[in-house]
Amino acid sequence: MDEMGLNASVVGQLQDLVIDSEDVSGFLEDLAVFTASSVSAARGQDVLCGVTLSRRRRSMTVAGSSHEARLIDEVQQAYGDGPCLEAMRTGKSVLVRDTSTDSRWPEYCSTIAERGHLAVLCVPLRLEEGATAAINLFAPHSDAFDEASIRSCEQFASQAEKALRLAVRIGARQQRAEDLEQAMRSRTAIDLATGVIMGQNRCSQEEAFRILSKASNGRNQKLRDVAESLLQSLTNETPVSHFDA
Repeated sequence: MDEMGLNASVVGQLQDLVIDSEDVSGFLEDLAVFTASSVSAARGQDVLCGVTLSRRRRSMTVAGSSHEARLIDEVQQAYGDGPCLEAMRTGKSVLVRDTSTDSRWPEYCSTIAERGHLAVLCVPLRLEEGATAAINLFAPHSDAFDEASIRSCEQFASQAEKALRLAVRIGARQQRAEDLEQAMRSRTAIDLATGVIMGQNRCSQEEAFRILSKASNGRNQKLRDVAESLLQSLTNETPVSHFDA
Protein backbone atom coordinates (compact mmCIF):
# COMPACT_ATOMS: atom_id res chain seq x y z
CA MET A 1 0.00 0.00 0.00
CA ASP A 2 1.25 3.48 -0.81
CA GLU A 3 1.08 5.07 2.64
CA MET A 4 2.58 2.08 4.40
CA GLY A 5 4.98 1.20 1.62
CA LEU A 6 3.21 -1.83 0.18
CA ASN A 7 5.90 -3.01 -2.18
CA ALA A 8 8.08 -6.01 -2.82
CA SER A 9 10.01 -5.24 0.36
CA VAL A 10 6.90 -5.33 2.56
CA VAL A 11 5.61 -8.48 0.87
CA GLY A 12 9.01 -10.05 1.41
CA GLN A 13 8.97 -9.08 5.09
CA LEU A 14 5.56 -10.69 5.52
CA GLN A 15 6.90 -13.88 3.98
CA ASP A 16 9.90 -13.73 6.29
CA LEU A 17 7.53 -13.54 9.27
CA VAL A 18 6.03 -16.87 8.21
CA ILE A 19 9.43 -18.48 7.74
CA ASP A 20 10.82 -17.22 11.04
CA SER A 21 7.78 -18.05 13.20
CA GLU A 22 7.67 -21.36 15.04
CA ASP A 23 3.89 -21.57 15.04
CA VAL A 24 0.72 -19.65 14.17
CA SER A 25 0.64 -17.80 17.49
CA GLY A 26 4.19 -16.62 16.98
CA PHE A 27 3.37 -15.42 13.48
CA LEU A 28 0.36 -13.47 14.77
CA GLU A 29 2.51 -11.74 17.38
CA ASP A 30 5.11 -10.83 14.76
CA LEU A 31 2.40 -9.66 12.35
CA ALA A 32 0.89 -7.40 15.03
CA VAL A 33 4.26 -5.81 15.81
CA PHE A 34 5.09 -5.33 12.12
CA THR A 35 1.67 -3.83 11.36
CA ALA A 36 1.79 -1.43 14.32
CA SER A 37 5.24 -0.24 13.28
CA SER A 38 4.19 0.25 9.64
CA VAL A 39 0.96 2.09 10.44
CA SER A 40 2.59 4.24 13.12
CA ALA A 41 5.27 5.34 10.67
CA ALA A 42 2.68 6.11 8.00
CA ARG A 43 0.31 8.00 10.33
CA GLY A 44 2.96 9.84 12.31
CA GLN A 45 1.51 8.70 15.63
CA ASP A 46 1.80 5.64 17.83
CA VAL A 47 -0.78 3.04 16.85
CA LEU A 48 -1.32 -0.27 18.64
CA CYS A 49 -2.25 -3.40 16.74
CA GLY A 50 -4.09 -6.54 17.75
CA VAL A 51 -4.71 -9.57 15.56
CA THR A 52 -7.59 -11.94 16.25
CA LEU A 53 -7.86 -15.39 14.64
CA SER A 54 -10.81 -17.75 14.88
CA ARG A 55 -10.51 -21.33 13.62
CA ARG A 56 -13.02 -24.16 13.66
CA ARG A 57 -12.79 -26.38 16.75
CA ARG A 58 -10.14 -24.12 18.29
CA SER A 59 -10.29 -21.37 20.85
CA MET A 60 -9.92 -17.83 19.52
CA THR A 61 -6.30 -16.67 19.28
CA VAL A 62 -5.45 -13.08 20.23
CA ALA A 63 -2.06 -11.49 19.55
CA GLY A 64 -0.85 -7.92 19.97
CA SER A 65 1.96 -5.51 19.34
CA SER A 66 2.06 -4.95 23.10
CA HIS A 67 0.46 -6.22 26.29
CA GLU A 68 -2.01 -3.33 26.10
CA ALA A 69 -3.02 -4.26 22.54
CA ARG A 70 -3.72 -7.85 23.58
CA LEU A 71 -5.67 -6.64 26.59
CA ILE A 72 -7.91 -4.41 24.43
CA ASP A 73 -8.78 -7.34 22.16
CA GLU A 74 -9.39 -9.61 25.14
CA VAL A 75 -11.78 -7.01 26.57
CA GLN A 76 -13.82 -7.31 23.40
CA GLN A 77 -13.88 -11.10 23.65
CA ALA A 78 -15.16 -10.75 27.21
CA TYR A 79 -18.04 -8.52 26.09
CA GLY A 80 -18.80 -10.89 23.20
CA ASP A 81 -19.20 -8.12 20.63
CA GLY A 82 -17.38 -5.16 19.18
CA PRO A 83 -15.84 -3.78 15.99
CA CYS A 84 -13.34 -6.63 15.56
CA LEU A 85 -15.96 -9.36 15.86
CA GLU A 86 -18.25 -7.35 13.57
CA ALA A 87 -15.50 -7.15 10.93
CA MET A 88 -14.89 -10.88 11.19
CA ARG A 89 -18.61 -11.67 10.87
CA THR A 90 -19.33 -9.37 7.93
CA GLY A 91 -16.01 -9.41 6.10
CA LYS A 92 -16.09 -5.60 5.99
CA SER A 93 -13.85 -3.04 7.66
CA VAL A 94 -15.28 -1.35 10.74
CA LEU A 95 -14.29 2.16 11.82
CA VAL A 96 -14.93 3.72 15.21
CA ARG A 97 -14.08 7.40 14.85
CA ASP A 98 -14.48 8.26 18.53
CA THR A 99 -14.92 5.61 21.20
CA SER A 100 -16.05 8.24 23.70
CA THR A 101 -19.22 8.93 21.67
CA ASP A 102 -19.84 5.78 19.59
CA SER A 103 -23.11 4.08 20.58
CA ARG A 104 -22.82 0.76 18.73
CA TRP A 105 -20.83 -1.04 21.42
CA PRO A 106 -21.21 1.22 24.48
CA GLU A 107 -19.58 -1.03 27.07
CA TYR A 108 -16.57 -1.90 24.96
CA CYS A 109 -16.07 1.62 23.64
CA SER A 110 -16.40 3.15 27.08
CA THR A 111 -13.83 0.74 28.50
CA ILE A 112 -11.16 1.39 25.89
CA ALA A 113 -11.87 5.14 25.81
CA GLU A 114 -11.05 5.21 29.51
CA ARG A 115 -7.76 3.52 28.63
CA GLY A 116 -6.93 6.30 26.16
CA HIS A 117 -7.81 4.62 22.85
CA LEU A 118 -10.20 6.92 21.00
CA ALA A 119 -10.12 5.57 17.44
CA VAL A 120 -10.40 1.97 16.24
CA LEU A 121 -10.08 0.46 12.78
CA CYS A 122 -10.73 -3.25 12.27
CA VAL A 123 -9.90 -4.79 8.91
CA PRO A 124 -10.94 -8.41 8.16
CA LEU A 125 -8.55 -10.96 6.72
CA ARG A 126 -10.15 -13.34 4.25
CA LEU A 127 -8.97 -16.84 5.04
CA GLU A 128 -9.98 -20.30 3.96
CA GLU A 129 -13.29 -21.88 4.97
CA GLY A 130 -13.63 -22.36 8.70
CA ALA A 131 -11.26 -19.55 9.68
CA THR A 132 -11.65 -15.79 10.07
CA ALA A 133 -9.31 -13.08 11.31
CA ALA A 134 -8.96 -9.33 11.66
CA ILE A 135 -6.27 -6.73 12.13
CA ASN A 136 -7.33 -4.24 14.82
CA LEU A 137 -5.72 -0.81 15.05
CA PHE A 138 -6.03 1.50 18.06
CA ALA A 139 -5.07 5.19 18.05
CA PRO A 140 -4.97 7.71 20.93
CA HIS A 141 -6.83 10.44 19.02
CA SER A 142 -10.35 10.51 17.59
CA ASP A 143 -10.71 10.57 13.78
CA ALA A 144 -7.21 9.13 13.48
CA PHE A 145 -8.16 7.04 10.44
CA ASP A 146 -9.49 8.72 7.30
CA GLU A 147 -10.76 7.13 4.08
CA ALA A 148 -7.28 7.07 2.56
CA SER A 149 -5.81 5.27 5.55
CA ILE A 150 -8.68 2.76 5.52
CA ARG A 151 -7.98 1.92 1.88
CA SER A 152 -4.29 1.72 2.68
CA CYS A 153 -4.86 -0.69 5.57
CA GLU A 154 -7.18 -2.83 3.45
CA GLN A 155 -4.49 -3.14 0.79
CA PHE A 156 -2.00 -4.13 3.46
CA ALA A 157 -4.48 -6.68 4.81
CA SER A 158 -4.82 -8.24 1.35
CA GLN A 159 -1.13 -9.13 1.53
CA ALA A 160 -1.13 -10.03 5.23
CA GLU A 161 -3.98 -12.49 4.73
CA LYS A 162 -1.92 -14.42 2.17
CA ALA A 163 0.89 -14.79 4.68
CA LEU A 164 -1.58 -15.79 7.40
CA ARG A 165 -3.17 -18.42 5.15
CA LEU A 166 0.26 -19.94 4.64
CA ALA A 167 1.03 -19.84 8.37
CA VAL A 168 -2.29 -21.53 9.18
CA ARG A 169 -1.67 -24.25 6.59
CA ILE A 170 1.81 -24.92 7.94
CA GLY A 171 0.43 -24.95 11.48
CA ALA A 172 -2.28 -27.44 10.51
CA ARG A 173 0.28 -29.77 8.95
CA GLN A 174 2.51 -29.52 12.00
CA GLN A 175 -0.46 -30.35 14.21
CA ARG A 176 -1.35 -33.39 12.09
CA ALA A 177 2.24 -34.61 12.29
CA GLU A 178 2.25 -34.15 16.08
CA ASP A 179 -1.10 -35.94 16.38
CA LEU A 180 0.22 -38.85 14.31
CA GLU A 181 3.37 -39.11 16.41
CA GLN A 182 1.29 -39.00 19.58
CA ALA A 183 -0.99 -41.73 18.25
CA MET A 184 1.98 -43.94 17.37
CA ARG A 185 3.48 -43.43 20.81
CA SER A 186 0.16 -44.36 22.40
CA ARG A 187 -0.04 -47.45 20.20
CA THR A 188 3.48 -48.48 21.23
CA ALA A 189 2.69 -48.28 24.95
CA ILE A 190 -0.64 -50.07 24.59
CA ASP A 191 0.82 -52.88 22.46
CA LEU A 192 3.70 -53.44 24.88
CA ALA A 193 1.42 -53.39 27.92
CA THR A 194 -0.93 -55.84 26.22
CA GLY A 195 2.02 -58.16 25.62
CA VAL A 196 3.04 -57.95 29.28
CA ILE A 197 -0.49 -58.83 30.41
CA MET A 198 -0.57 -61.76 27.97
CA GLY A 199 2.63 -63.10 29.51
CA GLN A 200 1.52 -62.54 33.09
CA ASN A 201 -1.95 -64.04 32.66
CA ARG A 202 -1.22 -66.56 29.89
CA CYS A 203 -4.15 -65.18 27.93
CA SER A 204 -4.96 -64.10 24.39
CA GLN A 205 -4.26 -60.64 23.03
CA GLU A 206 -7.97 -59.90 23.02
CA GLU A 207 -8.34 -60.88 26.67
CA ALA A 208 -5.24 -58.89 27.64
CA PHE A 209 -6.59 -55.78 25.93
CA ARG A 210 -9.92 -56.25 27.72
CA ILE A 211 -8.08 -56.37 31.06
CA LEU A 212 -6.18 -53.20 30.19
CA SER A 213 -9.37 -51.43 29.13
CA LYS A 214 -11.13 -52.48 32.33
CA ALA A 215 -8.27 -51.01 34.38
CA SER A 216 -8.50 -47.80 32.36
CA ASN A 217 -12.22 -47.47 33.03
CA GLY A 218 -11.86 -48.39 36.68
CA ARG A 219 -9.17 -45.79 37.29
CA ASN A 220 -10.84 -43.21 35.04
CA GLN A 221 -7.57 -42.79 33.17
CA LYS A 222 -6.68 -42.83 29.51
CA LEU A 223 -5.74 -46.23 28.12
CA ARG A 224 -2.29 -44.96 27.17
CA ASP A 225 -1.64 -43.62 30.69
CA VAL A 226 -2.56 -46.96 32.27
CA ALA A 227 -0.34 -48.79 29.77
CA GLU A 228 2.62 -46.50 30.48
CA SER A 229 2.08 -46.85 34.23
CA LEU A 230 2.25 -50.64 33.91
CA LEU A 231 5.41 -50.51 31.81
CA GLN A 232 7.09 -48.02 34.12
CA SER A 233 6.40 -50.27 37.09
CA LEU A 234 8.36 -52.99 35.28
CA THR A 235 11.16 -51.06 33.61
CA ASN A 236 11.15 -47.65 35.30
CA GLU A 237 11.26 -46.17 31.79
CA THR A 238 8.67 -44.69 29.45
CA PRO A 239 8.36 -46.58 26.14
CA VAL A 240 9.34 -44.58 23.09
CA SER A 241 8.44 -45.11 19.44
CA HIS A 242 11.41 -45.20 17.13
CA PHE A 243 11.32 -43.53 13.74
CA ASP A 244 13.75 -43.73 10.85
CA ALA A 245 15.69 -40.53 10.36
